[in-house]
Amino acid sequence: MRLSTPASLDASSPGATVGTVGTVEGEPQGAGDAPALAPAPGGRWSTALGTVAAYVALTKPRVIELLLITTIPTMFLAARGMPPLGLVVATLVGGAGAAGAANTLNQYLDRDIDEVMNRTRRRPIVTGRITPRAALVFGLVLGALSLAWLWFVVNPPSALWTASAILIYVVGYTMILKRRTPQNIVWGGAAGCMPVVIGWSAVTGGVSWEAVLLFGVVFFWTPPHYWPLSMKFRRDYAAAGVPMLPVVAADTKVARQMIAYTLAMIACSLLLVPVGGMTWVYAVVAAALGAWFLWLCIGLLRRARDPQHPPLRAMTVFHGSITYLTLLSVAVAVDVFLPL
Repeated sequence: MRLSTPASLDASSPGATVGTVGTVEGEPQGAGDAPALAPAPGGRWSTALGTVAAYVALTKPRVIELLLITTIPTMFLAARGMPPLGLVVATLVGGAGAAGAANTLNQYLDRDIDEVMNRTRRRPIVTGRITPRAALVFGLVLGALSLAWLWFVVNPPSALWTASAILIYVVGYTMILKRRTPQNIVWGGAAGCMPVVIGWSAVTGGVSWEAVLLFGVVFFWTPPHYWPLSMKFRRDYAAAGVPMLPVVAADTKVARQMIAYTLAMIACSLLLVPVGGMTWVYAVVAAALGAWFLWLCIGLLRRARDPQHPPLRAMTVFHGSITYLTLLSVAVAVDVFLPL
């Protein structure tokens, strides 16, 4: 693996360092100028830390964090209590590594798009902090190590489900769907649902209806989560030639589809009550959270229909979707321990 050198870093990069006091172009350094300075003692460490930070950025840690939020509660529900701590940690380590590998390969394949979009043009491959070849090798090695870890430390079913998630995201979404269909995030988003299946299989060695319903919650949650972000950055996606639904369809159509997916998401969350033996506490929380998020989506539709064209406030729905999934996951985890 070839790491980026200091010469490949621009002055604004985290790893950029000042080496010597040189010359202004066209004006040679005179005898009275200050002598050249040796590299600062922390210069090499700064460069090394900048390179490490660039590799971490390739994995999209904030995306990984959101994926892992659904894994732990699923493991609690599968175990009907607290699963072995070592198993939880091992599953999270393997899942985070696999997700990081998939995100790295996504950035490698989408580097031409990332260069065009304002939102992504500071990513490590685009800025030159990491070469495409180094990113490709890093992603493949990280993916192989993560799958081996899950296979030998957790169990083979969890490793196989993880491998399918990587394939769906890298091949299905990034290579096939993303640049070809406005429904790209719907079907490609299935990769983001896999952590619940991986967590369940890590505990039980298989998959049951509870895991299927949790998969459905995340699957139907994905479009109303991602399309508001696409609304905000629709010019970026249009410039890059990516046909996200908000790029090719009217805001009213997008909002109506978001409402439909939200209703399906709420249905899956409530079906978990009889199927998973959840208490009335979870039922109330799930219903309240679902009604609140549905209200956000309806508000977006109303603003899209308003002839006076008020601000859509799409990012309010985006951030609301994260709050919804986080609190619902907490409700699943807590409900397992309620003596009701």
